[in-house]
Amino acid sequence: MGLNWNEIKSRALLFSKTWADASNEDSEAKPFWIAFFEIFGITDKRVATFELNVKKLGGSQGFVDLFWPGVLLVEHKSRGKNLDDAVDQAVGYLHNLPERDLPQLVVVCDFARFRVRILATGETVEFELQHLHKHVKLFGLLAGYKVQDIRAEDPVNIKAAERMGRLHDALKASGYEGHALEVLLVRLLFCLFADDTGIFQPAQSFRDFVEERTAPDGSDLGPRLGQLFQVLNTHEASRNKHIDEQLAKFAYINGKLFEETLPMADFSTAMREALLDACALDWSAISPAIFGSLFQSIMDEKARRNLGAHYTSEANILKLIKPLFLDELHAEFERIKGNRHKLVEFHTKLKQLTFFDPACGCGNFLVISYRELRELELQVLRADNELSAHKGQLSVDVNNLIGVNVDQFYGIEIEEFPAQIAQVALWLVDHQMNLRVSVEFGLYFARIPLKSTPHIQHGNALRVDWNDVLPAQRCSYVLGNPPFIGKKEQTPQQKADFEPVMNCIKGFGVLDFVAAWYVKAACYLRSVENEAAPRVAFVSTNSITQGEQVGVLWAWMVAQGVHIQFAHRTFSWSNEARGNAAVHCVIVGFGLEDRKDKTIFEYADIKGEPLAVPAKNINPYLVDATNVALSKRSTPICNVPEMQYGSMANDDGHLLLDSKEKDELAGTHPEVLKLIRPFMGGQEFLNAELRWCLWLKDANPSLIKSTPPILERINSVKKFRTQSNRVATKKLAETPSLFGEIRQPNSSYLFLPKVSSENRKYLPIGFMSPDVIANGSSLIVPSAGLLEMGVLQSAMHMSWLRSVCGRMKSDYQYSASNVYNNYPWPGFAGEALSDKHRNAIEQAAQCVLDARTQFADASLADLYDPLTMPTALLKAHQKLDTAVDAAYQPSGGKKSYASDAERVAFLFELYQRITSLLPAIAAKKTRKSKES
Repeated sequence: MGLNWNEIKSRALLFSKTWADASNEDSEAKPFWIAFFEIFGITDKRVATFELNVKKLGGSQGFVDLFWPGVLLVEHKSRGKNLDDAVDQAVGYLHNLPERDLPQLVVVCDFARFRVRILATGETVEFELQHLHKHVKLFGLLAGYKVQDIRAEDPVNIKAAERMGRLHDALKASGYEGHALEVLLVRLLFCLFADDTGIFQPAQSFRDFVEERTAPDGSDLGPRLGQLFQVLNTHEASRNKHIDEQLAKFAYINGKLFEETLPMADFSTAMREALLDACALDWSAISPAIFGSLFQSIMDEKARRNLGAHYTSEANILKLIKPLFLDELHAEFERIKGNRHKLVEFHTKLKQLTFFDPACGCGNFLVISYRELRELELQVLRADNELSAHKGQLSVDVNNLIGVNVDQFYGIEIEEFPAQIAQVALWLVDHQMNLRVSVEFGLYFARIPLKSTPHIQHGNALRVDWNDVLPAQRCSYVLGNPPFIGKKEQTPQQKADFEPVMNCIKGFGVLDFVAAWYVKAACYLRSVENEAAPRVAFVSTNSITQGEQVGVLWAWMVAQGVHIQFAHRTFSWSNEARGNAAVHCVIVGFGLEDRKDKTIFEYADIKGEPLAVPAKNINPYLVDATNVALSKRSTPICNVPEMQYGSMANDDGHLLLDSKEKDELAGTHPEVLKLIRPFMGGQEFLNAELRWCLWLKDANPSLIKSTPPILERINSVKKFRTQSNRVATKKLAETPSLFGEIRQPNSSYLFLPKVSSENRKYLPIGFMSPDVIANGSSLIVPSAGLLEMGVLQSAMHMSWLRSVCGRMKSDYQYSASNVYNNYPWPGFAGEALSDKHRNAIEQAAQCVLDARTQFADASLADLYDPLTMPTALLKAHQKLDTAVDAAYQPSGGKKSYASDAERVAFLFELYQRITSLLPAIAAKKTRKSKES
């Protein structure tokens, strides 16, 4: 057990008095420094070397007065000598030291004065011997008091993972792999951390053991590590009486971390050097919150090339845990911190909270949650100590009062290695927080041996009964970041795990993998069925709050009594590491309690900071509106023209032509030019690109037969369709000259690209003549006019689109069944659309078309790019927005709206009024999937 600061300061004062008259370097320097180490409880004279022979800068030989590799370098002079010269001499030694031996502190001293340079920061502190007790915390690392400013994005995290990666590769190449390799690396991680944070005392004990007690060629390193692990797993009182003195000083760790007997690993010279290189890093600066993910990635060479790309940043974790529990706990603490009785009750509450991550990975969410809970507990102890001091009572008894512990944290992880890392990461952050407490109160506090263990279960969260891990009635919070896997990317095994969970929901086949965690969580909550049930928050891809997934998942969730209590709308889930990986996510916090204090976090910039907006209700689209989960509809809820897909060729490209192929065919067979039509998809429409197709519907058979290039293409289509595994496609081989699905109007129609950039304020749409063939990447509205075009291009409809559409990556994915058919049009929920409003919309829509013609050479992609949109076009759209907004006023709409959220809230209310008058949607039979 380490010394407390009061004891260390007392020893420093006694040291100053004892050595007040010392002056001779030759006779007194060595005993001076031996006594100096004793201030910090270090009596092992082997920790440092006196008079170490090294090369100075320039190549000449020199002797370092005292050197402790990786910790301390001292240059000592007789009393009154020039300390500037001593500093130059000490710094000169650093240039020829191996990187891993570079000390953390450089000290020059002439008995009467100390000058200390902290190499990591460059800071220099000078003081007299008599004031050593005032500055003794500079040497805190010697006593195990070493508190780092832990930074998640600190390069040391990646550097540490890279060095462990080299060791991993070497061990694996030697044939040491699988479970044994994983456990060995986790143990080494713990030892490296323990070496720099006071768990092993004196500092660098593990490094010294490897360096001093193993052969340079690594031949005995494996057995020696095995011996060390056995010692770490054995209580001091039970150890062999003749155990090696250096081994005997290692603390008993327990916690089952070193319990399993591993097969012996064989090391080489290079592998031993790799381990020593890892020892050289300052592991006290490692962030357990993110290092676990980095550490896991070293097991995969492909992942390591992009090291740091996939860990969850601390800032993003806080976005979830603050509104889930942390903000509320801090607010409660602020209210009661002046009342000691309530402080005690609050502290008891903290010690009883439990946290469960059913997809915990390397434990990032649990680690940060634990650290923040310990930070809050520290504030409680600080407040209690201050109240005690005012009453003249003794200072806080840290050893008895620290109560928050790792056994309050539970997790499930499907892979063994991350599960082990999660457990160790919680122990590491526990010790980091113990160091914080030690420094705060000057009383050394460490939980060694490990008595409490995190409850991390290696298992499949979709197969395991969560109540077997942590009964719901004992759970306070469920949280985490379940797998981001789309419906199409699920493996057969994942589908087999997914289906038993989801078979309670009709149409679950469209849902992303993460939906299973929502369903399991809802069932977990319902096993308690009262307001004392846990609260839940998950990070998810934003797809589960958009498009058709909402109607499938959330209609069921709401029916279970689930209420969304807070939500982060779409933002970019990323970190600052190199190879930055980003995905568009939401955070959904929910429970059975319909809380009044709901909050939506809005993002003006998905990569920026959110704005917290109070909400009366948060619906499944994460807007402040009534609970609505749109179902797919085959027809519109309002009396408007129906929308449909463009025509599908299903031809393997044989009926399609680029401009060169079209010109060549028309050049040799000009008579077939009338069979070639413009072929328009979303990309061609937006970017003014030209493609063509053979449109042979009602074509003269003799003309086709007399044109060999066309016949050849038709034969290729027939062959393609005949070879298909799909029955319907084989049937189409009977008509190989025709598109597989023909939906081409005979008159002018409205054209919409199916996918459009999220950056556009308005969706570019336009009218097409019937000779332009719309393909399957487009949507068309036959018989539509300026009214339909005007409404669909308005800010009102765009706010609906952004909220309820599906997404292709982050781009809008328009759909007839979900977006168009559910849209509440003006004039259908109250007063009929007047001629005045109809005319205003039509005139404004024509102004939009007129504004486009002013820039005939520009593509729609350029015209609707927010950076290049012409002022005339923008003003025309703003005029159209005003006209459409006015048309909704008779149905209860506003004259103007402050945000999309206001518009959507109104539209959802209007949707409910309209659909309440409609017959219920008939349930569709689930179709069996067909082979493609």
